[in-house]
Amino acid sequence: MTSFPDRIYHMAHAADWQAAQSADSGGLYHGSPDDKRDGFIHFSSAEQVKGSAAKHRAGQRDLILIQVSCAALGDALVWEKNSPDGPAFPHLYAPLQVSQVLRSWPLPLGEDGLHVFPELS
Repeated sequence: MTSFPDRIYHMAHAADWQAAQSADSGGLYHGSPDDKRDGFIHFSSAEQVKGSAAKHRAGQRDLILIQVSCAALGDALVWEKNSPDGPAFPHLYAPLQVSQVLRSWPLPLGEDGLHVFPELS
């Protein structure tokens, strides 16, 4: 049986995350346009998130890194493989409640054009 980490991460556009925190949103974050197209919110483990940023968010500014506990997400969180030989990634099949977020950080670009990550656990 595979063991999954308790903490997972999502990269949100700052404007989308700010909108989710507003009273008008009901405290719900529905994800990026890519998430909405795919039908789930994309997350990554601490080990996966830098690779995900390089592949899917390269050069994007104004990102927020969001940390969530898997236990808080319940059955709406599913670990799925994108390819038969690849690792499983966490996908949330529900809106994310802002109250479920443990922590968030700005995710700036470094001089090398790569995102500068905080230390993750």
